[in-house]
Amino acid sequence: MRQYIRYIVPILIPLLILILPASAFPVEGLTVIQQRVIAIFLLAALCWVLEPIPIYATSVVIIVLELLLLSNKGLYLFRQAEGQPHFGELLTYSDIMATFASPIIMLFLGGFFLAMAATKYRLDVNLARVLLKPFGTQPKYVMFGLMLITAIFSMFMSNTATTAMMLSILAPVIALFGAKDPGKIAFALCIPVAANIGGIGTPIGTPPNAIALKYLTGENLITFGEWMFFGVPFVAVLLVFAWVLINMLYPAKQEKIELTIKGKFLKTPKAMTVYITFALTIILWLMGSSHGMNSYTVALIPVAVFSLTGIINKEDLKKISWDVLWLVSGGIALGLALDQTGLARLMVHSIPFDSYSPYIVLGGSALLCLLMANFMSHTATANLLMPIMAALGTSMTSLVPLGGEITLILVVTFAASLGMSLPISTPPNALAHATGHVESNQMARVGVIIGVVGVLLSFVMIWALHLIDHI
Repeated sequence: MRQYIRYIVPILIPLLILILPASAFPVEGLTVIQQRVIAIFLLAALCWVLEPIPIYATSVVIIVLELLLLSNKGLYLFRQAEGQPHFGELLTYSDIMATFASPIIMLFLGGFFLAMAATKYRLDVNLARVLLKPFGTQPKYVMFGLMLITAIFSMFMSNTATTAMMLSILAPVIALFGAKDPGKIAFALCIPVAANIGGIGTPIGTPPNAIALKYLTGENLITFGEWMFFGVPFVAVLLVFAWVLINMLYPAKQEKIELTIKGKFLKTPKAMTVYITFALTIILWLMGSSHGMNSYTVALIPVAVFSLTGIINKEDLKKISWDVLWLVSGGIALGLALDQTGLARLMVHSIPFDSYSPYIVLGGSALLCLLMANFMSHTATANLLMPIMAALGTSMTSLVPLGGEITLILVVTFAASLGMSLPISTPPNALAHATGHVESNQMARVGVIIGVVGVLLSFVMIWALHLIDHI
């Protein structure tokens, strides 16, 4: 019966929303178009939570339904009432379709090309080999080195790919620990934790960051370098806290371990092209607008270079995480519908948020996001919450002293990436759990503490930067 519920509920509830009269909703002034957006939103939420279909497929369904039900080129049946009172404004079909080629998607595509080229020419493994040398042979310091390198890689590569690579490097080392040595748990657990934290450091580190950028425009615009200006210190502080916490909970009994990573930097023309392009792209991202290009334009440089030189060929293109790009584009389309139909603003204005303390609103929003991110995809969580948080941030005057919309969006974005309490919370967690060295309760013990501390730290750091900016 449960299996059927997964398929029936996501269809029945949105259908019920569509056929209900506007008077049945507790919001005044609801239009027909906004009612349709509510149905699509609930369909997306239920499909992302219950997963009757793949989560990327849900994103495609969202875009198609918006084209059919909300656009000026949808089915005639659904737009014949245009111009009638309380119908609402139809969206432009080209705006909905453009979500597949949003600048955010291009930014992620550039990140994927960089990561694929780095892996293909063993730049990642060789950097790990070089960077691990200074950390000696004491388990706790080797673990810190592993976490630091994992976090750095996760800023520019897929968290999942980084975790898979680092766990494969670690496999023979973990085997050296005794059967009851807590160090085995610590080493297996430190990699996904570092990968999840590290992704917060850059706009391309994890999809929720890219989704947040969609709403950080105009006065709240944040460049690639500006994101790293507060993202990297946040990662550094939380990474040290996580390292101390894991060492306290699972101290290694073994006194000495040695990591043996074989390999050397390639010196072929294509490998040198990868090294130079990788470095140049990051430098251009960090320099921000000083050269006249934004981060989205810069992201297409490695795409062009690697395609032109054959470093990334058509077989490599098949390996790109297109599902992630589709998932993000579906979230952008959902946000577009909530924003342009005015539904997000209507929902926010219908609740007297200004009567609540801004600290309660910030804390409640972050904890809600953190809770959701532990049980469903981080990207899906950000897709659902970000449009509403953006509308809430612009409408709450009491949030202005704390940084306003930008603070709310960033705190919620960081919370989306900090959901790491369960094996199902993130792919890195699932990979670590699959090693057989980490149990669910051990993962939850560390994940809950880091999640809560991370949310508090994000608020403190963002608020402090806001104060510094206004001195």
